[in-house]
Amino acid sequence: MKKSLFGSLYLSLAAGIWGGMYVISKYVLDYIPPFTLVWLRYAVAFSVLLFVLKVQKTTFSIEKRDWLLIGWIGIIGYVISISCQFIGTKWSDAHTGALITSATPAFIVLFARWILAEAITARKLLALLLATAGVVVVIGLDRSGESTFWGNMMLVGAALTWALLSVLVKVASVRLPILVVTTYAIFIAFVCTTPIMIWELSEQTITLFNTSIVLGILYLGVVSTAGAFFLWNKGMELMDAGVGSLFFFFQPLVGSLCGWLFLHEQLSGAFWSGGALIIAGVVIAVFSEKR
Repeated sequence: MKKSLFGSLYLSLAAGIWGGMYVISKYVLDYIPPFTLVWLRYAVAFSVLLFVLKVQKTTFSIEKRDWLLIGWIGIIGYVISISCQFIGTKWSDAHTGALITSATPAFIVLFARWILAEAITARKLLALLLATAGVVVVIGLDRSGESTFWGNMMLVGAALTWALLSVLVKVASVRLPILVVTTYAIFIAFVCTTPIMIWELSEQTITLFNTSIVLGILYLGVVSTAGAFFLWNKGMELMDAGVGSLFFFFQPLVGSLCGWLFLHEQLSGAFWSGGALIIAGVVIAVFSEKR
């Protein structure tokens, strides 16, 4: 029960952080090309996590098979998935991005069944359906934004690869501390995105940095990458992957709340109805986990 409590807390915090990320990334992408922003994000995140790792003086031994798994996590989750998310957000819109990537929990349940042999129970399916319905109610199905087909396909790819990452992290957590896995997976992603970043800067010009852009990069690197990646991975380690996946639905919920708190946006009855469905789905799933 204690593991489920802390797992729920970590996953809720991670999803909450990502909930407010779309607007920031959309703003910064107006000035910095997507792969360059991904590279900057990882440069900041790796520096922060490596510092924490050194301060903690964590002892560990990474074997050859562990490096292979960490490599897959870095490439699939932190290179392909995040790049698809940034490109998809640039080509599409934040509203559509939040809606499409909400398919991630369903993919996690499928990958958990395939890789971890986790059972797909009736309670888990009910929780997934309730939470999915809640997301649709909160976000709505309005297609009047600047959405494009290829932007949407990129976002689907982001959801699929992030789901696979979440399950692979749970496999890796059996052999290595989550902080180690997160730190070196981000380092591999940093290395892999370097040549793409160099090519991108040779093709495009970058706007001179100002205070707002620098703060946006620091937020994306320190908070939504170093912090939220670790929290998400730690939460997935402590919980059943299919149950933990449902906390991903808190992203649009928190995003709407942030808009209400900081941008004075109005919250409709659909928000409260959808939010209640999301919370009900998560409660059902976590109750099943505890039992």
